[in-house]
Amino acid sequence: MNTLSTENENNKKAFKESVKKKSQRKLNVRKQDERGLLYGFGMFGLVGWSVAIPTLVLLALGIWIDSTFKGPYSWTLMLLVLGIMIGCINAWYWVKKESE
Repeated sequence: MNTLSTENENNKKAFKESVKKKSQRKLNVRKQDERGLLYGFGMFGLVGWSVAIPTLVLLALGIWIDSTFKGPYSWTLMLLVLGIMIGCINAWYWVKKESE
């Protein structure tokens, strides 16, 4: 009978520890999740601008090259694609950095 009560006490302690850990984890998540709506809009803007700026800069450069130097290739199209690729890599970097 003594073994049964000792086992019961161990189960209670384990249960208390489990509840304590889960509640502490929940409180920590709530503290970290106070970013709110403005943070979401800011992150949305950051991602948008990190794609738009390189795209527009390289697009303008491509238009200038095409208008200045006549050739068989469309620098506008090539630099547009390159700008989008650089912008997407840049956005991925910022999202990854913010998620850590």
